[in-house]
Amino acid sequence: MLSKNITISENGTLEFAGYNTVELAQKYSTPLYLMDEEMIRERIRVYKKALEDFFPSGSVPEYASKAFSCKRIYEIAREEGINVDVVSPGELYTAYKAGFPMEKCFYHGNSKSCQDIEFAIQKGIGCFVVDNVSELSLIDNISKSYGVIQRVILRVTPGIDPHTHKKISTGSVESKFGIPIDNGDAVEATRKALSLKNVSLEGFHCHIGSQIFESEPFVTAAKVMIKFMVKIKNELGFIASTLNLGGGFGVQYTENDPVIDYRAKIEEVAVAVNEICKNENFEVPKILMEPGRSLVADAGMTLYTVNSVKEIKDYRNYVSIDGGMTDNPRYALYESEYTVYNASKASKEADYVATIAGRCCESGDLIQENVMIAKPEENDIIAVATTGAYNYSMASNYNRVARPCVVMLNSEKDYIAVKRETLDDLISLDV
Repeated sequence: MLSKNITISENGTLEFAGYNTVELAQKYSTPLYLMDEEMIRERIRVYKKALEDFFPSGSVPEYASKAFSCKRIYEIAREEGINVDVVSPGELYTAYKAGFPMEKCFYHGNSKSCQDIEFAIQKGIGCFVVDNVSELSLIDNISKSYGVIQRVILRVTPGIDPHTHKKISTGSVESKFGIPIDNGDAVEATRKALSLKNVSLEGFHCHIGSQIFESEPFVTAAKVMIKFMVKIKNELGFIASTLNLGGGFGVQYTENDPVIDYRAKIEEVAVAVNEICKNENFEVPKILMEPGRSLVADAGMTLYTVNSVKEIKDYRNYVSIDGGMTDNPRYALYESEYTVYNASKASKEADYVATIAGRCCESGDLIQENVMIAKPEENDIIAVATTGAYNYSMASNYNRVARPCVVMLNSEKDYIAVKRETLDDLISLDV
């Protein structure tokens, strides 16, 4: 099986996080998002301990909550003692209502409006990750009107190619995110930040992309960032106390993907940071990292019911399910690979070539093409692994399809973290 939290029960059905998936499908109906709470907490602790062990005091992970945002995940982050980052007023408000301490909340995004910034300041946001000079001025002006001095860090682009999918690569010079280092813009933005009276610049941020399996791109980015911070010290006299290296470590979606030892990868980055700081006679800054996908992706699984099986001789076999691109748009967007199981027949040989087709009136509504599963029949339960990141958070109501519920699983119980939408929910905002 793909992950340690996926097993086969004595009766031949699929188990996830120690729970029988077929029984969960019967209990909660489908489509159904499952989240392994124990795995989420375990992965948070790996990151937290590694940063504590390898970097200066105050180094801590920040959960990149765009991967999966609901009140319960912010409660878990609070209980585990980590920071979070948010990218919208909606994510910020969800964290706020969940009781997450706002001083440990970092607000990202390349296009914050005046209303966004004011809302965040009203809620007591801890720190803005500033994307551009215009945003700096807005934050300074709005902070002045509220009589606060707002903590900020500048997002800069180190010009790193992480060799990942172009749609999830974010560290190149031409990226829509951040301020380029190579052309001198980042130095001028720093100069601007230091001149403002109602912002307090703490350091710098970079993010090079997602689904990266090697530490080398992070090491390269860290070297670029430390050299930039040394340049800022020498030219502007500002010694940054914080370096945020972003997120981006990959997860295993299929058996072709490598398994990552996250602690070992973080240690490799730490060795490089410590070495270059020593060579540059620069004090090692507090290091922040922003894991999102790698905290929640393989803690997730989605269950569907087979509505029909259509075999087109000499072409393909369509297994039509009761969900699709409305609950997982990633195949339609990126042709993302997933591991698929016939949960009802998990102990049987996977010898049937299937295209998993969604229910939407859209040709591109597919979950996977040409995957091998045990031959399905109507009412079998199909399980798609590693769906904890960018599935619920990217879900839509296309075709007026209601979004599934999210069920958390731990060693004591299964419980609903997000309710299933109803038909009345779909029309609740119509006038």
